[in-house]
Amino acid sequence: MSGTKGPLRVVILGGGFGGITVARELERRLHRDDSVHVTLVNRENYFLFTPMLHEVAASDLDLATIVNPIRKLLRRTSLFTGLVESIDTAAHVVRVTHADGAHAHLLPYDHLVVALGAVTNFYGIAGLDQRAVTMKTLGDAIALRNQLIERLEEADFECSRDIREPLLTVLVAGGGFAGVETVAAVNDFLRAALRFYPNLRPTDLRVMIVHPGAYLLPELGETLGRYTQAQLRARGVEVVLNTKVAAVHDDQVQLTNGSVVATRNLVWTAGTSANPVLDNLPCGKARGRLVVDATLQVPGHSGLWALGDCASIPAPDGGSYPPTAQHALRQGKQLAANIIATIRATPLSPFRFRTLGLLASIGQRTGVASILGVNFSGFVAWWLWRTIYLAKLPRLEKKVRVALQWTLDVFFSKDIVQFATRHAPTISRADSAAPEDSGNHLPLAGTMPRDATHDAPPSLTLEIA
Repeated sequence: MSGTKGPLRVVILGGGFGGITVARELERRLHRDDSVHVTLVNRENYFLFTPMLHEVAASDLDLATIVNPIRKLLRRTSLFTGLVESIDTAAHVVRVTHADGAHAHLLPYDHLVVALGAVTNFYGIAGLDQRAVTMKTLGDAIALRNQLIERLEEADFECSRDIREPLLTVLVAGGGFAGVETVAAVNDFLRAALRFYPNLRPTDLRVMIVHPGAYLLPELGETLGRYTQAQLRARGVEVVLNTKVAAVHDDQVQLTNGSVVATRNLVWTAGTSANPVLDNLPCGKARGRLVVDATLQVPGHSGLWALGDCASIPAPDGGSYPPTAQHALRQGKQLAANIIATIRATPLSPFRFRTLGLLASIGQRTGVASILGVNFSGFVAWWLWRTIYLAKLPRLEKKVRVALQWTLDVFFSKDIVQFATRHAPTISRADSAAPEDSGNHLPLAGTMPRDATHDAPPSLTLEIA
């Protein structure tokens, strides 16, 4: 411990499932105890409910419905909205920045909770980082939605007839939960939207998923994986197995099976890696993740804890717990309890949890699920998916909004509006140069007067990252 006077300082790095749960549990257990001060550091000022991310990308939900302002979730926790730059475990200090790195701060701690999650890994594949869209953040989902709608708009012009193949081909790399749910939602969205584009036909659309394994959703087992494949293929999705992305060149994606796919729409869900902030920590690591003991402490480092995707947590079977949201939620509660036990000098408890089940939505009101070893598929699994995740979504306000939007989705078609922001056209010139009847005429949308003294501001894509 630092030995400093004043409140005990608990700093939590990361506002995902694990970090938010630790903070909420500390607030619940400590009530209004002023002897402990909790600070949460997160890149955004909101908590993102990632299981519903693909529904934002496919216009099933509005973007604001799956995010919760952290300041509404945590009433007694201090929030630092910024980036973690480095951790000094010897000095018990974290260096953080905000305002795009313009301002740096040092946060001293007595207890540090590392819940930074994982980041997308492109594995050094040529061209992938410049061409692929990922599915990790709200900004990713918005970017994918905007891109899909933009491709439809462009392809609908007759002059784009010769380039419709790469415009209307979508390739999703990765056959895990994120990849399958994304490809299913995207396929439903595009096929439903086609009727609003008179020059496009269903045969113009090509949606693919590429997976390195023998069947999709290996976490759910072969039976449900093959059921998922059959459902997707029946809806027009091409399922390519035992194959990976080898390289990306301009409008082409080269696969390891030797084939080349003409596309401008590559979605990458095929790999993650531990947060690079952990690289320089003098701690034991397993595949980049911090090795912790059963109580979620990092051995040999007083006051250092870790959980979630960035921690390797020993399981009773000798392996490690999987990096899933349901585990992170339970880990967060146990970690908060152990911090309080440490403060009060009482025994710590090990983390023990058995996976309750796994679920995936695969489009058109169907899903797959394995609950306590029992497999479900079809409408029942889809209903379970929606019911369970709606229950897990924080705050009543968001639950109501999501439920209402899901209900309205039964009666109305998906929205095809792009969430893009553009500055209004402007001009700078002397008043005397303005025509007398300037108030009666409007420039064509997206155009500028020929004598404008500067170019129109560029189009800005909404990016939340």
